Amino acid sequence: MDTFVNSMIQLLIEWGLPGLFISALLAGSIVPFSSELVLVALVKLGLPPIACLISATLGNTVGGMTCYYMGRLGKISWIEKYFKVKKEKVDKMVKFLQGKGALMAFFTFLPAIGEVIAIALGFMRSNIWLTIVSMFVGKLIRYILLLYVLESAWDAMAG
Repeated sequence: MDTFVNSMIQLLIEWGLPGLFISALLAGSIVPFSSELVLVALVKLGLPPIACLISATLGNTVGGMTCYYMGRLGKISWIEKYFKVKKEKVDKMVKFLQGKGALMAFFTFLPAIGEVIAIALGFMRSNIWLTIVSMFVGKLIRYILLLYVLESAWDAMAG
């Protein structure tokens, strides 16, 4: 990682829960960013894991919803320009999601295709409340599993 990214991560860690929210929002949008580093650092610094999970999940969901709203606007030129997602990729995802609906927002935590799922759901004008809840649950479970795996690894190294 370059110096700017390291400095940004350090600053967000110093900001605590608001910094975690911001890092997760960036990571949930199309911006390549690692909220996991900030989450793990804050838990290791002694912040309450539940508060960290909520902050990260809310931020990541808000970030994911930016992708949803870009799709909902339907301006493919903006999506290609700012999100670097080609129309063909969105069209392919819309076709895949047909008949599956807003519950597929659960999978927006997946790298590389999560943003495309959110954009496609926006294009499809999926139920916003089901989209938000599904997205939130998927991202929460991912963060819980991340902390669980890392905690297990630290315990194994310490023991």
